[in-house]
Amino acid sequence: MAQAKTNAMRILDAKKVSYDMLTYDNKDGKIDGVSVAEKIGRDPKVVYKTLVAQGHSKAIYVFVIPVAKELDLKKAAKAAAEKNVEMIPVKDIQKWTGYIRGGCSPIGMKKEYKTFLDESCRQIDSIIVSAGKIGVQIVLTPENLKELTKAELIDLVK
Repeated sequence: MAQAKTNAMRILDAKKVSYDMLTYDNKDGKIDGVSVAEKIGRDPKVVYKTLVAQGHSKAIYVFVIPVAKELDLKKAAKAAAEKNVEMIPVKDIQKWTGYIRGGCSPIGMKKEYKTFLDESCRQIDSIIVSAGKIGVQIVLTPENLKELTKAELIDLVK
């Protein structure tokens, strides 16, 4: 069965950015990043999750970090030049991004938010992020992801 293209994939196609699509079965409900890495048979070090946070100023920020790591909120706040940042509630993810938990891609959100990509991606040739739908991931170069999202590379994890 042909997989329908996600908004993120359409953006990549329109910008002529090369990527691969990976799919996984999500019927078991395990959609956390580490489970996804296991299901697609990839090292969790190359699979990244997209986290959305709100700063003290009420601005929204996007942080893309390895799935097995935890976002350091102090480092995130410093990167965003905010007094502090807090994760947005899961129920608000769609309102801000157009995506749902487990299917939140850093590419193609409702608005262009200031995005930060963990600098650990410098050590890898390809990065895997959500394609914008649960069960679908995209593989691309960290450079392409950085360019597409206008991300700043910075140390973000604990």
